[in-house]
Amino acid sequence: MRENPHGHLVREAFDNSARHFDRLRRRLVPRFDDFYGSVLELLEDHLCDEPVHCLDLGAGTGLLSELVLDRFPQASLTAIDVAEKMAEQARLRLTRFGERVRIKVADYRHMDLPNPVGAVVSALSIHHLADGEKRSLFRRIHDALLPGGLFINADQSLAPAPAAERAYHARWLADVRASALGEQDLAVALERSRRDRNALMTDQVAWLHEAGFAVADVAWKRYRFTVFWARKR
Repeated sequence: MRENPHGHLVREAFDNSARHFDRLRRRLVPRFDDFYGSVLELLEDHLCDEPVHCLDLGAGTGLLSELVLDRFPQASLTAIDVAEKMAEQARLRLTRFGERVRIKVADYRHMDLPNPVGAVVSALSIHHLADGEKRSLFRRIHDALLPGGLFINADQSLAPAPAAERAYHARWLADVRASALGEQDLAVALERSRRDRNALMTDQVAWLHEAGFAVADVAWKRYRFTVFWARKR
């Protein structure tokens, strides 16, 4: 399938930022440890101690993949990202895990997801998709999971009204400026955010139910930063 212009722009933006991505991530994501830590807590609450294979969609430099593999030594993982330069950084970061990890350069919108898997995770990636693509992906994730499998999406959501969206944005700007992020880095982040396609939190939970998940909910939220989770029957 031909890549649409929006997808090409997103891939190019992340290729261009790959070298500095990790340095900036903690400053661009307020309450970083709570946000990513919620993913690990959900996995801990719902996964047994048996070996499990996970997917990380939009894995970027492998930040979330590393956290999962460190926390769960019985787990293996396939990290998927569309940006080659991001994948290069992930290979460097994750090489210490040896055969426990595989890295694929691919667009997860248009590929057969590896299956069956026990868990699918994603961080700050799916909000780049159009709403129809999100709904389709949620169905495909559901189908790729084993019974009882878990999907966790640490992402962004749209505020329920324009005034609230302005408040979300103002809070984020205040947070990142308080982190001492440079104005040039902030300008790049703002330009990249123009490609975001955030959806309402309530819509995303509804789409997870529509995809067939037995349970779908929000485990953590602070303004636009939202950790969704869903369990397959």
